[in-house]
Formats: sequence, structure tokens, C-alpha cells
Amino acid sequence: MTASVVRGCGQLLRCPSVFCKGYLRPGFLNYAALCHQSSQPSKLPVGYVPETSLSKPPWPEVKLPDPEEEKKQNIDVVHKVNDLIATGQYGRLFAVVHFASRQWKVTNEDLILIENHIDAECGERICLEKVLLVGSENFSLIGRPLLGKDLVRVEATVIEKTECSPKVHMVFWKRHRFQKKKFIVQPQTVLRINSIEVLPNLS
Repeated sequence: MTASVVRGCGQLLRCPSVFCKGYLRPGFLNYAALCHQSSQPSKLPVGYVPETSLSKPPWPEVKLPDPEEEKKQNIDVVHKVNDLIATGQYGRLFAVVHFASRQWKVTNEDLILIENHIDAECGERICLEKVLLVGSENFSLIGRPLLGKDLVRVEATVIEKTECSPKVHMVFWKRHRFQKKKFIVQPQTVLRINSIEVLPNLS
């Protein structure tokens, strides 16, 4: 009996006869032909990108507005906001100020507690210069990062300068006869926001 050699799926198969013991079946030959076809590189056009969520996103393409129209809209918005500020038709204002290493969202007649002492005495009036944002019911002004001093002014009064209740910080090492206590008293200052003023100098 002569031996026959069949190549399929990259394997070299030897069998004593083509039809002996059922080693080679018609289905096996078809599978070998398919593997041989799939191993050949497919020819794709140059610059081909498969369709994925990145190459072809499901959302519609965003169209950018015309720069001239966008500039006109910005000018109209600035005029409307200046008119509202000039006529005083903006309602109650709120502001976000940076003071004593923290940011505070304040409005008129608010009380804020600062865990530090400032140079001003009780009853003195101070100006909070670092204003990050001012808003009302109809508009909001956001600084990059701060709003100008000629545009916004926030004033506050020092109401009280006191200290917090003492806190005990204790360190204890067992089996070492070591014990250490420390009393921490933090100074505090209470401020009342008097006014938030916006001038029609938006440009």
C-alpha cells in the first residue's frame, strides 16, 4: 500500500491509504481548503479604516458655527447683560470668592466663619477682591480665573474675632510609659457680606 501526503491547515498528514480507517473524509478536505484560503492575505485599498465607534461614531457630525455669526451673537449678549446691569433688573446676586485659602459661595447678608485671624478689627469693612464668579437669575459672569476689580465689588464687615473650643490631641504608647497631650485652639473670624455690586463694564 502506498503512502499519500495531504497538506491542510499547515499540518503534514501521512496515512497508508486515502480511504483507510476514515482519516481523510470529504468534510476534512473542505475544512483544509477553507483554512488555506483564510491564510492568504486579503487585498484592501490604501487608507482603509474599518467601521468602528471611533472611525464612524453613532452621533451626527457636529457643524461648527460661522465665526462672523458667532461674533455677532457674542456682541448681542454683552449688550443685553450691560443693559440689565445698568437698569438693575437682575434680581439677587450671588458670588464665589476666594478668601483665607478657601472658596465661598456668598450672597447679601450671609455669615461666613473663617478659621484664622485677619488684620482688620471688629466693625471694620473690607473688600473681597478675588471674585471667581458672579451670577443672577438671568446671567452669570465667570472669571478666567478672576473677574476684574472694575466689574465686580464684594464688601464684608468683621463681626467677631474669637477662638474655637479646645481640642485635645493625645499620643499614647502602650507598654512604654509614654503619654503626651496637646490642646489645640484655632482662631476664628466671623464676616458678614454687606453687598455685591456689578458695574456695566462688560466687554
